[in-house]
Amino acid sequence: MTYREALDFISAQPRFAPRQLADGEEPFNLNAIRTLLSLLGDPQKDLRFVHIAGTNGKGSTTAFLSSVLMEAGLRVGIYTSPFLERFTERIRMGEEEIPEADLGRCAETVRDAVAVMEAREEAIPSEFELVCAMAFLWFRERNADLVVLEVGLGGRLDATNVIDCPELAIITAIGLDHMETLGDTLPKIAWEKAGIIKAGGNVLAAPQSPAVDAVFQTVCWERKATLHKAALPVRTARPDLNGQSFDLPGYAGLHIALLGTYQIENAALAAQGAALLRDLGWPVTDEAIRRGLDRAAWPGRFELLQRDPAVLIDGAHNPDGAEALRLSLETYFPGTKIVFVAGVLRDKDYGGMFDAVLPLADRFYTIAPPTPRALSAQALADYLQGRGAEAVPCASIREAVKQATARAGKDGVVCAFGSLYYIGQVRALFRY
Repeated sequence: MTYREALDFISAQPRFAPRQLADGEEPFNLNAIRTLLSLLGDPQKDLRFVHIAGTNGKGSTTAFLSSVLMEAGLRVGIYTSPFLERFTERIRMGEEEIPEADLGRCAETVRDAVAVMEAREEAIPSEFELVCAMAFLWFRERNADLVVLEVGLGGRLDATNVIDCPELAIITAIGLDHMETLGDTLPKIAWEKAGIIKAGGNVLAAPQSPAVDAVFQTVCWERKATLHKAALPVRTARPDLNGQSFDLPGYAGLHIALLGTYQIENAALAAQGAALLRDLGWPVTDEAIRRGLDRAAWPGRFELLQRDPAVLIDGAHNPDGAEALRLSLETYFPGTKIVFVAGVLRDKDYGGMFDAVLPLADRFYTIAPPTPRALSAQALADYLQGRGAEAVPCASIREAVKQATARAGKDGVVCAFGSLYYIGQVRALFRY
């Protein structure tokens, strides 16, 4: 199977839920992927994992921790979603993305197993489940020492949750997102995320509200798992466009190159996760923690693409993410009005997102992200105008960026945010 054929095979399935369900099955369940992996020889059982769930910060925490583990000399498999520019970004060994030929070969193996399931008239796995299975196959082929595995949606019924007890489960900040699937309160969402906690496992949780903390404490008690509560970092210098520094108990003078005021919390969580892995016998040194944090890269999250004018992209796609974006913009560019490029999905709480950034806005240039779930550029512009903002709908991402940079002028700031579905295309405009 060629790379293009592999992508067509993957995209032909529903994104998260299986194509058909047995009577009485939940819309999301792990039955199809368990059957698929069994047909493939259960490759996940030959791997060891760090499993990361949460609403915001999963990807950044994955990037920081993976970088630390690579600095420690480990062969690190990395599974993330979605991708910014290339599908192969989702499955990596260290800094190497899965080669297109390998993805095609793994997809063909998975397709043959799916054909057996079809012949038995069993539920066919979703797109996300197919990709998980391919990743597990490739990580086993490449003899990964440890796989850092990011949850796609929720936790309890996410396809990644077919793994046995991981070396460590990490839960990042919990917020309101995917409420139609995960629940409409923070404790309900936290309970879904806590689904990755396995009996007898070790769990590291970011600082949370008391109601969310109570959920994690209860689930850990029920499953006889050990809950470790992460400490917050202490910033030691004002952040600038060259990076930021912070202290943790036992670790003074840590530095990261990633921008975004929220990133020191993700870095602190990753550092404490790495220290726990060391306590569990993994060869992680203090120097590996320092170097790994400093060298970590995670595109698309408060990433500076150019200066004069400053052009940033940020994957904020829910109210908590937008609030973090606002705080970062105010910190790095105090008193500056921002020219925004914005594109959102119609099923997101985009009203809550714009509550955060409207006070900073000079003007919005709106686009429709390249997905059937997108809110049209005109509809978003109409909404923003209805809230008293200047907003101009644009026919393309390129046109929106062109107009926004012209509006900002040499000394201004442009920020593109709202959906990861288009952020990669903005990034590509400045690389080529």
